[in-house]
Amino acid sequence: MIKVFISQPMRDKTDEQIKTERKRALDEIKTLHPNEEIEEIQSFFESAPHDTTPLWYLGESIKLLGQADIAYFCKDWEKYRGCCIEHECCVRYSIKHVEEN
Repeated sequence: MIKVFISQPMRDKTDEQIKTERKRALDEIKTLHPNEEIEEIQSFFESAPHDTTPLWYLGESIKLLGQADIAYFCKDWEKYRGCCIEHECCVRYSIKHVEEN
């Protein structure tokens, strides 16, 4: 089983847009690993408190990233500070990662 962490820009996107993008990312991972069972690490925090800060989200995401076998970075990840930090964690801690074309 491969545990997949999805890093994606979320600012100014609706929940539906985020979920659609996550599904597309999972489909691509499944294509890259056709003989493996894929488990998505749930890093989309729909029920977070209203006054939650960006650093809280990032901290929770990094904890989850530590469980990943592979991280998938959605399009334009490099334009968003949280995604950039998650990417740097992958590089520094040797977590396999893939970037959307």
